[in-house]
Amino acid sequence: MKAFHAYDIRGIYNQDFDKNDAYLIGYYLVEVLNTNRVLVGRDVRVSSDEIYEHLTRGITDAGADVYDLGLATTPMVYYATAKGGFSASAQITASHNPKEYNGLKISRQNAEPVGYDTGLRLIEERMRNGKPTPVANRGRIIPHNIRLEYVDFLNTFKRNHNNLKIGIDCSNGMAALLIKDILGTSPIYLYDTLDGTFPNHEANPLVPENVADLQQLVRQHECDLGVVFDGDADRVMFVDENGRFISPDLMIGLLGLYFLDERGLRGNVLQDIRTSKAVGEYLSPKGATMHTWRVGRAYAALKLREIDGIYGGELAGHYYFRDFFYSDSGLLACILILNVASTLKQKGIKLSEAIAQIETYANSGEINFKVERKQEAMDAVRKHFTEREQPMASMDFDGYRVEFADWWFNIRPSNTEPYLRFIAEAKTADMLQQRVDEARRIIAQFE
Repeated sequence: MKAFHAYDIRGIYNQDFDKNDAYLIGYYLVEVLNTNRVLVGRDVRVSSDEIYEHLTRGITDAGADVYDLGLATTPMVYYATAKGGFSASAQITASHNPKEYNGLKISRQNAEPVGYDTGLRLIEERMRNGKPTPVANRGRIIPHNIRLEYVDFLNTFKRNHNNLKIGIDCSNGMAALLIKDILGTSPIYLYDTLDGTFPNHEANPLVPENVADLQQLVRQHECDLGVVFDGDADRVMFVDENGRFISPDLMIGLLGLYFLDERGLRGNVLQDIRTSKAVGEYLSPKGATMHTWRVGRAYAALKLREIDGIYGGELAGHYYFRDFFYSDSGLLACILILNVASTLKQKGIKLSEAIAQIETYANSGEINFKVERKQEAMDAVRKHFTEREQPMASMDFDGYRVEFADWWFNIRPSNTEPYLRFIAEAKTADMLQQRVDEARRIIAQFE
């Protein structure tokens, strides 16, 4: 089934999956996760209500009760799952994808993610081969409103940010549900109404055009920083006081000012395989032991728990916290970054200046290639560079990351889109451009 992926279930609604699939997912989710109650939340997409209706009918036909969160951010579902002791939950969302998409993010005990290797494959197999039979004693649908509790939890992390001028773009997504309960009306807001058609721009802050309005707002109003959320508020990204987009992996470094400097914590910090080498070089002297792992919540949340990490982050703008059940939260990351920015401003340090202390390499950013023969292209790129130069380190658990004396690259297949992704970093811009051009020429042979 086309909607089943490594991290979640997601696709174009009524093309990659439909309401009948939603029913079957709900029905077999009960069996696969061995539960008699399932927590369900949903985003504001136009198709979410219909998916909710059929998903919950499947759950109740299997004999389990549905605890209905109503409209929710994805991290709100994680919080309610872990805090409420649920052994299964489902958030209806397609995260950052365009409006015609929808899907499901499934979690189990302690808000641990259910990926394709840890449960989704079994659900897919049962959908293909099983025959659902509604039980005589169907489950109930029980309202489960935890909004105020969740806002109170987030507010325990918040400091006074009155010295900051903040621009915030909610992308018409789920951050708009809660953001003013936390930050009030003092920030300058963009697109802070819930609208599942995303009328102003797509809810994907990694696409430059979707951040342009925020950048203009920050420059126009002379803000100290800008904040932009994706559609379900599990990701957040930032622009500095000049309106420059900050690569999200660098914010892993900035969070060290809170966890390592201010709170005095020492221990493991998680980064994904695409993260700038500068992040570890910045955090290690502060007491961080860096761990590099695969891309995606299905892997990162489990790894952070395994190593009992303090926090972690990804190039895609996910930030994971031990204080948040080892899960990711865009709103919590936003609060903590605002805390840091407020402290920096008190010291007369601009956000761009703090980032400049971390960002010490030239970085290509992630470059996407539509390639049919992905593995062959990956192997060819690795062979080309390693035959010419001796690697200092090599990783092969999520594509390849190969590090040399003065530069490194990662090449990996996307788990959610039909792309081969390449990123490189070097000590000089000229060296970086040369390496990227070489990689382009090799990859082009496999397009």
